[in-house]
Amino acid sequence: MSTDASRELLESLPELPNGKTFCFDCNPEVPCFNRCCAELTLPLTPYDVLRLCRHLGMGSEAFLGTFATMRSFPDTGFPLPMLRMLDGPDELCPFVTPAGCAVYDDRPGACRFYPLGRGTKIASEGVAERFFVVREDHCRGFDTGTERTAAQWLAHQELQPFNASNDKYMRLMSLVRATGSPLESRMATMCVLALFQMDKFRQFLTAMRVCDRLDLSAERRQAAMEDSLHGDEALLDFGLDWMELIIFGQSQGLAPKAD
Repeated sequence: MSTDASRELLESLPELPNGKTFCFDCNPEVPCFNRCCAELTLPLTPYDVLRLCRHLGMGSEAFLGTFATMRSFPDTGFPLPMLRMLDGPDELCPFVTPAGCAVYDDRPGACRFYPLGRGTKIASEGVAERFFVVREDHCRGFDTGTERTAAQWLAHQELQPFNASNDKYMRLMSLVRATGSPLESRMATMCVLALFQMDKFRQFLTAMRVCDRLDLSAERRQAAMEDSLHGDEALLDFGLDWMELIIFGQSQGLAPKAD
């Protein structure tokens, strides 16, 4: 689905005003449990991939080759990994089990948001957001449940780190979109490395001594080189700044070392 189509779909849904609650719960007691985990059109963000690789103990290349179909955003040329459903008539999510999600603690942001949709745009104060309620005919989660506002749902689903990383990624794509020219293939390939392959990107930075040519604090460099979840988060944040620098020659968060 294109960015414009996704925006049009959100706009067709009922908006959840700020402070207004909705009633929803999803658990094994709900009759439709696991029904929404099939026939998904689910894009994976860089932060989704980072968390899933860590959870599964898989290298990024193996993960993307096994669980994703690589596409690209037509308007920007940025990579767009889509979660690959299992073959079969039900097209199940590869991580769903009769007991629920096998990667629940590190499930993608889109799964955490459901049944909310989030519309965002770059604003002078950062990112402006609106929320929409997604109601599907099969879903019985609205029949009984807990009353929550959008903010309470985001906190309940631990979405803060997902949103922070995804919003920074969205900003980078919006900068490229504003140029009117999608990334050339070489730069798109570099995006896959810097944003979706933390293990290989860390090796690349070391082998090419990239950090030696940047005005980078010792603390940020050390954090990004740490082989851990925290290190991957720091490296992705660095990677987003670095991609902005190599695409545009400047970045809000990173600069070349002065001669």
